[in-house]
Amino acid sequence: MKTKISKIIFRAIGITLAVLLTTSIGFYLLQDSFIFQGKTLESGYHFKFDQDFQEYSIQTDDGATLNALRFNAHTPSNGLVLYFHGNADNLQRWGQYAVDFTSRGFDVLMVDYRGYGKSSGSPSEAILYKDALAVWNWAALNIPYSHTIIYGRSLGAAVASQLATIRTPDLLMLETPFDDLSGTLYPPFRPLLMILPIRSQFPNKEFIPKITCPIVIFHGTSDWVVPLASSLKLRPLLKPRDRFIIIEDGGHRNLRDFESYHKALDEGLEMIQHN
Repeated sequence: MKTKISKIIFRAIGITLAVLLTTSIGFYLLQDSFIFQGKTLESGYHFKFDQDFQEYSIQTDDGATLNALRFNAHTPSNGLVLYFHGNADNLQRWGQYAVDFTSRGFDVLMVDYRGYGKSSGSPSEAILYKDALAVWNWAALNIPYSHTIIYGRSLGAAVASQLATIRTPDLLMLETPFDDLSGTLYPPFRPLLMILPIRSQFPNKEFIPKITCPIVIFHGTSDWVVPLASSLKLRPLLKPRDRFIIIEDGGHRNLRDFESYHKALDEGLEMIQHN
């Protein structure tokens, strides 16, 4: 009887390990498609939003074209929010979030990564960093502002953080960031990173100690995409004046549904107006 039970246990362990290994190998081989989930749009696609916007095509040094949208403040502008979105979809989805800033008196410039929306080319970690700098430089020449905020959401938080290490905005705001990309993996898969590493790192934990401007981080307690535990590893890296806001019951996609998020957003944006 004991031998039979042992065989069942060992078989279950073997099946579990086989599933983990097979899944990990599949992720390793196809990891770019998991990380970058952009949806393309036809070049003639007309964006539809309930607020005013202008569309731009930003040319990069290597010949790529980045599609960008600028949303205008409802009142005379207090500055520009340079917004780097998450890893999925395109500007037709992300543009709806601009109202959180335009209603507070800030213009918003959003850009699609390469391979997203109308932007040409293919994304990679290094290219996203390079293109973020190109967008910053383009904005400085074409739509300069007295105040500039960099806002990054999820994957875009690492793009925003890296940019803030080489340029100095008035404020960096990060929504649902991870410490690095491996922090988004469920614990049973993490040991396999020793033999099947993730090619992309997006290491906020390396960028944040190098940033001199004020930082505000938002994260929810019920985030099943980027665990709060991953984001909390960034907290000890913050400066005394920085803020880490925990939204009770907040998930990965719904922080703006919570009054505590809007209160923290107000307080964060007020920081630059008092500088």
